[in-house]
Amino acid sequence: MSIAVYEKPACTTCKNLARLLTDRGIEFDSVEYIVDGLTEPEVRDLLAKAGIGAADALRMREAGAKELKERGASEEEIIDAMVDNPTLLQRPFVVNGDRAVLARPVERALEVL
Repeated sequence: MSIAVYEKPACTTCKNLARLLTDRGIEFDSVEYIVDGLTEPEVRDLLAKAGIGAADALRMREAGAKELKERGASEEEIIDAMVDNPTLLQRPFVVNGDRAVLARPVERALEVL
């Protein structure tokens, strides 16, 4: 089974996750969603596999995230914003088949392996 890590390689948490997986001999495919972007169905699928809502996956350090949460934006509005601006999606996510986890802290990745 293929492990996919949705990450930004320059991100410190993503680097720590890569180190954890590599140290354990776990191979994974890197998905640089910040560069390549994600479609609306891809964002929905990722959130569904992780069992979390879009508001829970907002990267609050990014411009626009706080405003979306404060005004009570709908799931659809947040997902649309994530599609338009992939940096709004928290990272890293680890996907293994039909299960995913937001790996914060990085040890949470072990839950789906």
